[in-house]
Amino acid sequence: MTIKAQPRRTNIGSEHPETYRALAEVAKRAEEAALAEGLTPVLIELVKIRVSQINGCAFCLRIHTLDALAKGAGAERLSLLPAWRESGYFDEKERSALALAEYITDIRDSHSNTGLYGSAAAHLSSGQMSAVSWVALVINSYNRIALSSAYEVNP
Repeated sequence: MTIKAQPRRTNIGSEHPETYRALAEVAKRAEEAALAEGLTPVLIELVKIRVSQINGCAFCLRIHTLDALAKGAGAERLSLLPAWRESGYFDEKERSALALAEYITDIRDSHSNTGLYGSAAAHLSSGQMSAVSWVALVINSYNRIALSSAYEVNP
């Protein structure tokens, strides 16, 4: 039996570095906006981790889990993030931000999941809704770059 070799993946960030740098600038501005709207550094990382969990991006999960721990997120909270709805570890603002991030990430179901958006709007200001949306949009982009470019994740 012949095993087909996998085609070499193009690292799109390396291939078009100016475009990648532009995304990095958007990411920086999204995080600045989130902080300016009163979102905590830990909450910003929780959004990035949750989006990366949904997308299955090991590369971004590793980075943002370490970042969250460095910013004071507890390991126990991080371990419960996939089941945030069932745990009492997340406050209303965090729950709202996570719901919004899931709504934006799982876009194929956005028409049937408008309740996620509505529940987010109940506890976040308009500015916070926008900032969380930008953070989620940017990490979704990074997830897609890492996955499509087959970034390696080794110990």
